[in-house]
Amino acid sequence: MTSVWYGPRRRAWPLLPLSALYALGVALHRLSYRLGLRPVTRLPVPVIVVGNLTVGGTGKTPLVIHLARALAAQGERPGILCRGYGGQARQWPQRVTPASDPEQVGDEPVLIAQRTGLPVAADPQRARAGRLLLEAGCTVLLTDDGLQHHALARDMEIVLVDGARGLGNGWLLPAGPLRESARRLGRVDAVVVQGAGFTPAHAATFRMTLPLLEVVDLATRRDRRLLVDFAGRSVHAVAGIGHPQRFFDALRGAGLEVVEHPFPDHYDYRPQDLMFAADAPIFMTEKDAVKCTRFAPANAWVVPVDAHLTPALEDWVQARLRHRGHTKDD
Repeated sequence: MTSVWYGPRRRAWPLLPLSALYALGVALHRLSYRLGLRPVTRLPVPVIVVGNLTVGGTGKTPLVIHLARALAAQGERPGILCRGYGGQARQWPQRVTPASDPEQVGDEPVLIAQRTGLPVAADPQRARAGRLLLEAGCTVLLTDDGLQHHALARDMEIVLVDGARGLGNGWLLPAGPLRESARRLGRVDAVVVQGAGFTPAHAATFRMTLPLLEVVDLATRRDRRLLVDFAGRSVHAVAGIGHPQRFFDALRGAGLEVVEHPFPDHYDYRPQDLMFAADAPIFMTEKDAVKCTRFAPANAWVVPVDAHLTPALEDWVQARLRHRGHTKDD
């Protein structure tokens, strides 16, 4: 669908009637919470939602990791709550640790736990995950995704936008990539643009880059090399994320010859998925790596990514927390 969503609008015209029905469903969903027909839970600590308006990856998880680390460095005890997409646990909520099974709790929660060492909880009902984190003494909660999850009240909304793709054709699903109307962008607290391109008309706008600088061997996590050391070499690039092409393009930008192996987002890998005919290094994203560690071949490498923001979003967030008189139940 990306060729429709990010191409000429005429390609999406036949889908507009379905988008109208989708828009009605979104409006009724939001109205049910506003009228009190569905309960909204407010937790006793600040809740910061990091989400997006579009379908597909924009870099939410690296941003959550960045903010969680920064808040911890500023004296807060942040906790991260996730939906646990793809997790098959029989009971929720689940406390997530670096050693948790991604098949049970989802790949992104495990990645966040590994990268931050902070309390993480997963539950499709985010309020339950939040209560579990309160028991761990958390003073502020970050949600990885959840902008459209109105059952949990929030104190701050941060929305990510892919700078290169923007909001696509500007239409709602399925004619366009939007989960909500583009007007929603004007009602959030801050907008973070990943990469260059899109420029929102929002007073609190931040730019984020996700540079790829090094690789780590997946089997032992002991061998660490600079990505440029592989310049000119052919590598198999594996990505089961929302926007795999961004990963492939970043590797090419570092001078690598890339053989692309895109997989669906949150893909459940099997050993045979990493068996390629050509004997070349295998590079994969961190989100993929958490599911492949058990059967990683010796030539598999993970490419870690850290969010860089300008200006410092964490300072803006901390200032908002210090003046926490305003909250929103949107």
